Amino acid sequence: MNYIAFNKPYGVLCQFTGESGDKTLADFGLPKGVYAAGRLDKDSEGLLILTDDGLFNQKLTNPKSNKEKTYYVQVENIPTNEDIEVLCKGVLIKGGYQTLPCFARLIDDPGFEQRDPPIRERKSIPTCWLEIRLVEGKNRQVRSMTASIGYPTLRLVRVSVGKLNIDKLKPGLWVKVKKEDIL
Repeated sequence: MNYIAFNKPYGVLCQFTGESGDKTLADFGLPKGVYAAGRLDKDSEGLLILTDDGLFNQKLTNPKSNKEKTYYVQVENIPTNEDIEVLCKGVLIKGGYQTLPCFARLIDDPGFEQRDPPIRERKSIPTCWLEIRLVEGKNRQVRSMTASIGYPTLRLVRVSVGKLNIDKLKPGLWVKVKKEDIL
């Protein structure tokens, strides 16, 4: 069985096929037969687990499994402590979904390499970074959560899934890992 940690760059689809001009997982020399265990949208970056172990994939992605995922999120403006508390308690997002409580806090700039293309910056509006840890994963959930408290997401990087951290793995690179490294 193969278990892969891949640092998905911005603009890459979490699948092996796409429309003409799309960057996909097929562009990165991944082993045959592996598939993404979970997703990151095209606009998000960071740790993606791929495997050919169907039972492990189900275990990792099943919402009942409560596998923690950590994201570093660059947002527009600086949330207050009260805003962070609201986020931690759970917020109502699109579709009328109430998110589960999570962990969130302001963090220092994690020092990621500049994204290509760079984020939208406005001279008069500062940005900051948040760490957000979730045990669920609705479509574009983190972006919806920060928007619901008034702080649009500019950049989103998943840094860990379960026990596995992206560490020093550069965007576009992947390594084989052990199942025990993840769960």
